[in-house]
Amino acid sequence: MDIVRCGVIGLGRLGYRHAANLAHHVSGAKVTAVCDTVPGRAEQTARELGVPAFTEDPVALLDRDDVDAVVVVTPTSTHGWFVDAVAQRKKALFLEKPLSLNLDEALRAVGAVRESGILCQLGFMRRFSPDYAHMEHHIKKGTIGKPLYFKGISRDPLAPPLDYVATSGGIFADQSIHDYDIARFLMGDEVVDVTAVGSILYSAEVANYGDVDQAITYLRFASGSAGDVEACRNAFYGYDIRAEVIGTEGTLSLASTHSNQVALLRPGRESYETIPGFLERFSEAYVIELQHFIECVKTGTNPSVGVVDGYHALAVAQAAQMSYQQGCRKSVPMAL
Repeated sequence: MDIVRCGVIGLGRLGYRHAANLAHHVSGAKVTAVCDTVPGRAEQTARELGVPAFTEDPVALLDRDDVDAVVVVTPTSTHGWFVDAVAQRKKALFLEKPLSLNLDEALRAVGAVRESGILCQLGFMRRFSPDYAHMEHHIKKGTIGKPLYFKGISRDPLAPPLDYVATSGGIFADQSIHDYDIARFLMGDEVVDVTAVGSILYSAEVANYGDVDQAITYLRFASGSAGDVEACRNAFYGYDIRAEVIGTEGTLSLASTHSNQVALLRPGRESYETIPGFLERFSEAYVIELQHFIECVKTGTNPSVGVVDGYHALAVAQAAQMSYQQGCRKSVPMAL
């Protein structure tokens, strides 16, 4: 097909960004319908982006004949239902991470995608960020020799709103899961066990949901390599994402909080603008991942990151959650 007709369900911050990118920045895509259960939001989005149809009913959008592919950016608790619903209709699916908050449901989702044969891409956008892709290129090329150790840091400027915390699945499944996935991606290996600890350093209200605002996960891979992942929700200076892979012949390091590379120098001080949030940090990656999705739909090619990756990342996150709660090392379920 020359044009992939897309429907977007869920129009919060990220969902709106996906809809806008598909409408204006992704070639070969056309947004034909948008949906959100919040009254008026879909209509407003349709008007702003020039989308011809809108609805508050997800089923109505899924049943439209002018929708070839569905982009789902809804609460994670709904993801399992959407996988089944889209699979039944034999449409392509782009699903934001995580695949589920329940490993059994995630396994059922993998089965539904496989049985139906639909194309399904998971929203792990870091894989499509040019800097992470550059790291993977050098690792595969052998530039740093054998990868020995992964280090990932994800720091948010503030804890998310409590209504989000209540349904997010916690810091391991919501925040660290990006690092778990990128660790698998860069190391080319599966995590076999984890040890996780966490604390509440500032955002005391997250304790009401069994969550923490600071966590560390130690990873051990099947090959014997290792790594650690830091998650922090108290980086008041801005949004800070870093990664490092240590190899036998060199190290790759990704670390920048700069919104640009120009520093302001004054007598006795140096300053620069920091990145305020994830939408700014990964703006390019969000476009590239959707372009990849559209090209896969057009050519019938499986996306580079799918439901199996979603299952593995969630398996690591759930093992980390149990490790934190039980105070001991936990094994990660076997690879699919």
